[in-house]
Amino acid sequence: MLKNYFKIAIAVLRRHKFFTFISLFGISFTLTILLVLTAFIDKVVGDNYPDKKRDRSLYVSRLSEEGKGTMSSGMVSFYFLDHYVRSLKTPTDIAISSVFSGTNTYVNDKKIAVNYKYTNAAYWDIMEYDFVEGKAFDKQAVANAEKVAVISEDMKAEYFGDVPSVVGKYIEADNVKYRVIGVVKNVPITSYMTYSDIYLPYTVAKDGNFKDKGYRGGYYGILLAASKSDLSKMHNEYEQMVQKLPMEAKQYNKMYSHADPYIASYVDTGNENQSGVVLVLTILSVFVVIFMLLPTLNLVNINITRIMERSSEIGVRKAFGASSKTLVYQFIVENIILTLLGGLIGLVLSFIVIQVINSMNLIANLELSINFMVLFIGLLVCLVFGLLSGVYPAWRMSKLNVVTALKAQ
Repeated sequence: MLKNYFKIAIAVLRRHKFFTFISLFGISFTLTILLVLTAFIDKVVGDNYPDKKRDRSLYVSRLSEEGKGTMSSGMVSFYFLDHYVRSLKTPTDIAISSVFSGTNTYVNDKKIAVNYKYTNAAYWDIMEYDFVEGKAFDKQAVANAEKVAVISEDMKAEYFGDVPSVVGKYIEADNVKYRVIGVVKNVPITSYMTYSDIYLPYTVAKDGNFKDKGYRGGYYGILLAASKSDLSKMHNEYEQMVQKLPMEAKQYNKMYSHADPYIASYVDTGNENQSGVVLVLTILSVFVVIFMLLPTLNLVNINITRIMERSSEIGVRKAFGASSKTLVYQFIVENIILTLLGGLIGLVLSFIVIQVINSMNLIANLELSINFMVLFIGLLVCLVFGLLSGVYPAWRMSKLNVVTALKAQ
């Protein structure tokens, strides 16, 4: 039976080439956009390099102060993390790093854009970067404010060219020369807490802002627990510590800062009354619903038109005893076959688009890919798409009167 339905579906698709083209284009284009978006989200959320201990880490990225009619929010200071957060008993260690900053340097009269950030020594104990050569700087190098640097693979290639090793060579950033002691595998810029071209000890920062004793600054903190079971305890201890802090300014009477899991921290809005996770999920859900709804409605209209053109066929089949249930089943199967064909085209287009995006390097160091989960989502979208766009037209078809259907031609 399914084999016959498949033959009929192919014959119908070949008979109405224009409608078939419009339908396949709408399905494949929609699926391509959704698959590329899903691949991007999967890479941002699922890729844990170099943050491989994420399952037992909490992240501190923001502190907000609120008063009557006023509110201020921003990143925390090095002093806040090193003085107050370090006093917590549950974390086994705290990685501290600054937001990356941009500057320009020159090699053989060629301008190179460079992003650099500062870290403490514990950062390299908690993060698990893949070192291509050399090693990270240690506590002694940080304490002595040694001008040493760990650089990315891309920075090595761009600054030094095709050379076997750069350990011991010097690289210039922000008009200061640093001795390269290590080279690490690239980190995508979307992992903004760990991304940089050059990593430097925080003690060599020219502005010396790590000495400022205010709560706010330009740093992130990653608190590492001994095990996943300690995360709740570590979170509660952090919350209690923040509640005991004195207010910095008289116009504020409330202070908020949280040690959150990676995703919650990544999309933190700084607004205590608006969850970043809920906001992002809402935006994505609305986008997906709207993006699927428009082509679905378009396909429904095309399917209804196709039904009207096949009214005589439907009338003949009803006259020879075909039940409404059989006709509905046939049409839904035809529609699912159509959407699966569109889905296969969409998958091919998705692979092509992803390869183009990767080759153009639109997002630094971000390599998109379609994994099995993304592929499963794509096939599921196809099936849902086929059912949504086929049920109503099939129901309309089943209600056609035999005499009316036969007279339509």
